[in-house]
Amino acid sequence: MFRRKFLQSVGALGLSLTLPVGAVQAQTPKKSSGQKVNLSLIAIKGKVQSGGKGIPGVVVTDGMNLVVTDKAGKYSLESNATAEFVYISIPRGYAIPNDKGVAQFFKPLPKDKSNFTADFDLQKLTQDDTKHNFVVWADPQMINKKDAEELVNTSAPDLKKLVDGYSKDTLFHGIGCGDLVWDKFELYEDYKKAIEISGIPFYQVIGNHDMDLTARTDDGSADTFKKLFGPTYYSYNRGDVHYVVLDDVFFIGTAKRYIGYLTEKQLQWLEQYLSFVKPGSTVVVSVHIPVNSGEKRRMNLKDESLGGVVSNRKELYRLLKPYKAHIMSGHTHVCEKVIEGDIIEHTHGAVCGAWWTGPICTDGSPSGYGVYEVNGSELNWYYKSVGHERDHQFRMYPKGTVKDRPEEVVVNVWNWDPEWKVVWFEDGVRKGEMKQEMGLDPLSVQLHAGPTMPAKHKFVDPTMTDHLFWAKPSAGAKQIKIEVTDRFGKVYSEALAV
Repeated sequence: MFRRKFLQSVGALGLSLTLPVGAVQAQTPKKSSGQKVNLSLIAIKGKVQSGGKGIPGVVVTDGMNLVVTDKAGKYSLESNATAEFVYISIPRGYAIPNDKGVAQFFKPLPKDKSNFTADFDLQKLTQDDTKHNFVVWADPQMINKKDAEELVNTSAPDLKKLVDGYSKDTLFHGIGCGDLVWDKFELYEDYKKAIEISGIPFYQVIGNHDMDLTARTDDGSADTFKKLFGPTYYSYNRGDVHYVVLDDVFFIGTAKRYIGYLTEKQLQWLEQYLSFVKPGSTVVVSVHIPVNSGEKRRMNLKDESLGGVVSNRKELYRLLKPYKAHIMSGHTHVCEKVIEGDIIEHTHGAVCGAWWTGPICTDGSPSGYGVYEVNGSELNWYYKSVGHERDHQFRMYPKGTVKDRPEEVVVNVWNWDPEWKVVWFEDGVRKGEMKQEMGLDPLSVQLHAGPTMPAKHKFVDPTMTDHLFWAKPSAGAKQIKIEVTDRFGKVYSEALAV
């Protein structure tokens, strides 16, 4: 079918080439869209300072070119009218400027000036930021006010309680990892209210549900997001860690159609930025769509989902190879770890769980968020389930829960990676490691399986996951105990009467 259409197009082209000149000139030209590329030059200059004193070595960019401030904190940048912002990579040792929690590191560029001055004033921290924490909120994804109330009244206070549980001088920031709303832009105000309640500054990542669906190309799909949150790709620093945010959602011009893809413009910008970063440093990259996943294997798909992973991820991997890199992603509403060489990708369960239909995601992971504790260049992490204490790191199901495996106990360890250990005890006797097997979480089957479940969003279904563990107790066993040890040596345990 596609070959026939192609040949028809070629035939039509050949016909047009044989028309008399007069006939060609008589054709009515298509009406212009009115959109023209303005390449007029803009000379940008300014100063990055704190308390009136210039800060040297700060990276300044227009999204295409990068420069660093001189000894006096001054910079100059040759740009053009296609640039939308001038913005800085906030250096270590300085507070994150914010407006009620929304990070402010950028200034919009005027379209009618050939010269523009943009100064940035930063506040020096009163403490060393070598140790600091951050959280990753993936997929708040509100579609109505009821969802928004859940985020504002439950999720945000949960995060605030977590932050307040650390010592008073602990530095925290947040990353909203995309799908901040579900195509309902009026709910951005509720998202902003939620992060204000949390009490910590947040950086934002654009997701596929944060795009303008009426845009004719990807270039215009982030217009609303940019008005509220600034650039869709940028960097910042805290302590010894270099943070990067990228836009990997490429809108293809049809409502709700997109692919996971990093544009050449972003990759060029990233390559320039990383030239300022010493090899061996820790780099944290946040995106919405996972760079990679195990979905193809778990779902037995012939090809990867174009909207589920980043198609040109090999180039990102190449750029990150000299560094100790972590990638933060969301989008899938499941927990997953993908390790590629020295790069660890953390795909997070959703703040909204299975689209605000209940307490869990489709792989059985609780609705929640990632918490990362940074000490120098090293990261420790755990998954925080909304409404539960920090130690809630797995769920145990008794015998008989899974109908086709009635004699087995199953455990879901949602933040698992290959460095974890999951062992079981029968009546106090250690039986060894549980058997890891792919499957469906029993609670997700109960809440999400079938054409009428869940009532709120019937498209939700249980999804196959790798983080299930199985054991078969003996017939006379009275108690089963599960002991889970994470990659940092922290032990979580739970016992269950058989």
